[in-house]
Amino acid sequence: MRYLAYILAVLAGAALSFESAIYGQLGETIGELETSFYNFFMGSLIMGLLWLFFGKGRLSYAMEAPKWSLLGGVLGVVYLTAIVISVPYVGVGITMVTVIIGQLIMSMVIEHFGWLGIKQTRINKEKVFAVISMIIALILIN
Repeated sequence: MRYLAYILAVLAGAALSFESAIYGQLGETIGELETSFYNFFMGSLIMGLLWLFFGKGRLSYAMEAPKWSLLGGVLGVVYLTAIVISVPYVGVGITMVTVIIGQLIMSMVIEHFGWLGIKQTRINKEKVFAVISMIIALILIN
Protein backbone atom coordinates (compact mmCIF):
# COMPACT_ATOMS: atom_id res chain seq x y z
CA MET A 1 0.00 0.00 0.00
CA ARG A 2 2.90 2.34 0.74
CA TYR A 3 4.20 2.06 -2.84
CA LEU A 4 0.75 2.85 -4.17
CA ALA A 5 0.80 6.04 -2.10
CA TYR A 6 4.12 7.01 -3.70
CA ILE A 7 2.75 6.32 -7.17
CA LEU A 8 -0.39 8.34 -6.46
CA ALA A 9 1.72 11.24 -5.13
CA VAL A 10 3.88 11.23 -8.29
CA LEU A 11 0.74 11.19 -10.43
CA ALA A 12 -0.74 14.04 -8.39
CA GLY A 13 2.46 16.05 -8.90
CA ALA A 14 2.39 15.39 -12.64
CA ALA A 15 -1.27 16.40 -12.80
CA LEU A 16 -0.51 19.56 -10.83
CA SER A 17 2.19 20.61 -13.28
CA PHE A 18 -0.13 19.95 -16.21
CA GLU A 19 -2.96 21.84 -14.48
CA SER A 20 -0.63 24.74 -13.71
CA ALA A 21 0.36 25.09 -17.36
CA ILE A 22 -3.28 24.95 -18.45
CA TYR A 23 -4.45 27.45 -15.85
CA GLY A 24 -1.50 29.77 -16.48
CA GLN A 25 -2.66 30.04 -20.08
CA LEU A 26 -6.33 30.33 -19.12
CA GLY A 27 -5.42 33.05 -16.62
CA GLU A 28 -3.87 35.12 -19.38
CA THR A 29 -7.04 34.68 -21.46
CA ILE A 30 -9.82 35.21 -18.91
CA GLY A 31 -7.99 36.62 -15.87
CA GLU A 32 -6.34 35.11 -12.81
CA LEU A 33 -9.27 35.39 -10.40
CA GLU A 34 -11.68 34.20 -13.07
CA THR A 35 -9.48 31.15 -13.65
CA SER A 36 -9.47 30.31 -9.95
CA PHE A 37 -13.24 30.76 -9.86
CA TYR A 38 -13.61 28.50 -12.89
CA ASN A 39 -11.45 25.82 -11.24
CA PHE A 40 -13.43 25.78 -8.02
CA PHE A 41 -16.79 26.07 -9.80
CA MET A 42 -16.05 23.08 -12.03
CA GLY A 43 -14.52 21.21 -9.11
CA SER A 44 -17.65 21.88 -7.04
CA LEU A 45 -19.89 20.59 -9.82
CA ILE A 46 -17.84 17.42 -10.28
CA MET A 47 -17.45 16.80 -6.55
CA GLY A 48 -21.15 17.49 -6.03
CA LEU A 49 -22.02 14.72 -8.47
CA LEU A 50 -19.50 12.34 -6.92
CA TRP A 51 -20.81 13.18 -3.45
CA LEU A 52 -24.41 12.68 -4.56
CA PHE A 53 -23.72 9.18 -5.87
CA PHE A 54 -20.84 7.98 -3.72
CA GLY A 55 -20.85 10.19 -0.60
CA LYS A 56 -21.03 8.79 2.91
CA GLY A 57 -23.68 11.28 4.05
CA ARG A 58 -21.62 13.06 6.70
CA LEU A 59 -21.23 16.55 5.16
CA SER A 60 -23.75 17.89 7.67
CA TYR A 61 -21.23 17.14 10.44
CA ALA A 62 -18.72 19.64 9.01
CA MET A 63 -19.55 22.19 11.70
CA GLU A 64 -18.67 19.63 14.37
CA ALA A 65 -15.10 19.37 13.04
CA PRO A 66 -12.41 21.55 14.59
CA LYS A 67 -12.83 25.03 13.08
CA TRP A 68 -9.20 25.17 11.91
CA SER A 69 -9.81 22.07 9.78
CA LEU A 70 -12.26 24.05 7.65
CA LEU A 71 -9.49 26.39 6.41
CA GLY A 72 -8.47 23.98 3.65
CA GLY A 73 -10.80 25.62 1.16
CA VAL A 74 -9.32 29.05 1.84
CA LEU A 75 -5.78 27.73 1.51
CA GLY A 76 -6.73 25.96 -1.73
CA VAL A 77 -7.87 29.29 -3.21
CA VAL A 78 -4.64 31.01 -2.14
CA TYR A 79 -2.56 28.14 -3.52
CA LEU A 80 -4.24 27.89 -6.91
CA THR A 81 -4.45 31.66 -7.45
CA ALA A 82 -0.75 32.05 -6.62
CA ILE A 83 0.09 29.37 -9.19
CA VAL A 84 -2.15 30.92 -11.85
CA ILE A 85 -0.39 34.26 -11.31
CA SER A 86 3.15 32.81 -11.15
CA VAL A 87 3.22 30.44 -14.14
CA PRO A 88 3.01 33.07 -16.91
CA TYR A 89 5.90 35.00 -15.34
CA VAL A 90 8.36 32.28 -14.34
CA GLY A 91 7.07 29.12 -16.04
CA VAL A 92 5.72 25.81 -14.78
CA GLY A 93 9.08 24.33 -13.73
CA ILE A 94 10.23 27.20 -11.55
CA THR A 95 6.75 27.61 -10.09
CA MET A 96 6.61 23.92 -9.16
CA VAL A 97 10.12 23.88 -7.65
CA THR A 98 9.24 26.96 -5.61
CA VAL A 99 5.96 25.37 -4.50
CA ILE A 100 7.84 22.24 -3.43
CA ILE A 101 10.34 24.32 -1.43
CA GLY A 102 7.45 26.02 0.35
CA GLN A 103 5.83 22.65 1.00
CA LEU A 104 9.05 21.16 2.38
CA ILE A 105 9.70 24.07 4.72
CA MET A 106 6.15 24.21 6.07
CA SER A 107 5.97 20.40 6.35
CA MET A 108 9.12 20.41 8.45
CA VAL A 109 7.72 23.12 10.73
CA ILE A 110 4.35 21.36 11.12
CA GLU A 111 6.02 18.02 11.90
CA HIS A 112 8.67 19.57 14.16
CA PHE A 113 6.03 21.14 16.42
CA GLY A 114 3.41 18.42 15.92
CA TRP A 115 0.83 20.97 14.79
CA LEU A 116 -2.64 19.98 13.57
CA GLY A 117 -2.51 16.55 15.17
CA ILE A 118 0.48 15.43 13.09
CA LYS A 119 3.03 13.12 14.70
CA GLN A 120 5.95 15.18 15.97
CA THR A 121 9.17 14.60 14.02
CA ARG A 122 12.18 16.77 14.74
CA ILE A 123 13.92 18.78 12.05
CA ASN A 124 17.30 17.21 11.36
CA LYS A 125 20.32 18.09 9.27
CA GLU A 126 19.22 15.80 6.42
CA LYS A 127 15.92 17.66 6.05
CA VAL A 128 17.65 21.02 6.17
CA PHE A 129 20.16 19.82 3.57
CA ALA A 130 17.28 18.67 1.32
CA VAL A 131 15.69 22.14 1.46
CA ILE A 132 19.01 23.86 0.83
CA SER A 133 19.57 21.54 -2.14
CA MET A 134 16.18 22.48 -3.57
CA ILE A 135 16.95 26.19 -3.13
CA ILE A 136 20.29 25.68 -4.93
CA ALA A 137 18.44 23.83 -7.71
CA LEU A 138 16.01 26.75 -7.99
CA ILE A 139 18.89 29.21 -8.28
CA LEU A 140 20.62 27.05 -10.90
CA ILE A 141 17.53 26.61 -13.11
CA ASN A 142 16.55 30.23 -12.74
